[in-house]
Amino acid sequence: MPTKLKNLYPGKLPLPQLNLTSYDPQTIHYHQIQEDRDLPNLDAWVELFRKTIPTYQKLAAADPSAKDKKSAEQAAQRFADHYNDLMLQLAKDPLANLPGFGSEPLSIFRIVALREACLKGQGFWDPFKPVKDEENKKALQLLPGILKDLDDVQDRCKRLELALRGVFAGNVFDLGAQGTADMFENGEGGFEKTRVNLVERPWAIDNLDDILQRWKEKPHHKAMLFVDNAGTDVVLGMILLARELIKNGTFVVLAANEVPALNDITAPELKVLLRDCGKLDKLLGRAVEEEVITVVSSGSALPIIDLTKLSPECVAAAEDVDLVVLEGMGRAIETNLYASFSCDSLKLAMVKHPEVAQVLKCRMYDCVCKFDRGKGQPGTQWGDILGDASWINQHRRQKQQTYNGKASPWTSVVGSANWIPGNGGISLCVGDDD
Repeated sequence: MPTKLKNLYPGKLPLPQLNLTSYDPQTIHYHQIQEDRDLPNLDAWVELFRKTIPTYQKLAAADPSAKDKKSAEQAAQRFADHYNDLMLQLAKDPLANLPGFGSEPLSIFRIVALREACLKGQGFWDPFKPVKDEENKKALQLLPGILKDLDDVQDRCKRLELALRGVFAGNVFDLGAQGTADMFENGEGGFEKTRVNLVERPWAIDNLDDILQRWKEKPHHKAMLFVDNAGTDVVLGMILLARELIKNGTFVVLAANEVPALNDITAPELKVLLRDCGKLDKLLGRAVEEEVITVVSSGSALPIIDLTKLSPECVAAAEDVDLVVLEGMGRAIETNLYASFSCDSLKLAMVKHPEVAQVLKCRMYDCVCKFDRGKGQPGTQWGDILGDASWINQHRRQKQQTYNGKASPWTSVVGSANWIPGNGGISLCVGDDD
């Protein structure tokens, strides 16, 4: 790995396709909007995160990894008191020098990092794991029926739209937002009901027609999907979107957190879950077996992401990616909404915080479907940072084959690809299925 890159972020690297010159991971700058009376003030943003403390405290107190119930409840209370105290200090002074955490401008990165540090500082490494496991189980039970819904749609564009609507419906499972956390506790927010009852278009950001038009053109070679929550979000949303990409002739890499945060899926969990999905679907099963779809760690430990601080594994897998997909309010709205790339990009999320809805001037539970075509080469700043990028190529398979007389976007591990239902091989056609 180049020395200059090691010095920039030890062990963390930028996404190759990211436009570094204009990149700012934060969408909302709390200190800048303080003066705008039409937007939530600093107290409102701090209160947004303080309101979620009871949810975290309740789940932490029930953490099965704790020594006993009483000690878990006491540790959960210490977490709640500590994090609440830090939030109150930041409300008074956004640049407060917090004991053990120092001083820096108030941002969503600082707020969520403090929360994770307070949880882990009390021994709660993954308090949401029981919830994640249960929701994964429920989602797998629904998977065969949702697969049938998709496969019954013959038109490729309509099938993609249904898959995208499934991403929005799945994204409701978010315990980091108080409204959806309450829905979860009350047993509301079912996937199929949510998918049918999405807010009407036009959405908050609505480029659905643009992505459907792009779908009629040459398939992408390789897509990297940055996933969000466990349960229906990843199983019925992002994995099924990945399945549509695979059917269209695209390699898929799913990038998930390295370390647990909220109810976000981690890379180790996703590898197991993807194999479980493959047991219920021939296409996914073969795609997993042949490494047409793979999982990497993004290197992140938060429910948001800075795309200049990815794991070497993630960056290596991204080298030949020509479609980047960011999903979830944390990764695609609160951060990275305005990030630009040299390749095509798609940002998908549901708005679940009233404060975010106020900033975007949209409805609660509105959808963000932001598609941008690639802006060409990322520029010299990437080459200047990387230096000799030959180390990345050691991670990449260089094999290429032809199929039915055409250059296939799939490498030789796929074989003939006749196993894809209804395709008779890899679909390279342009336009609808007629």
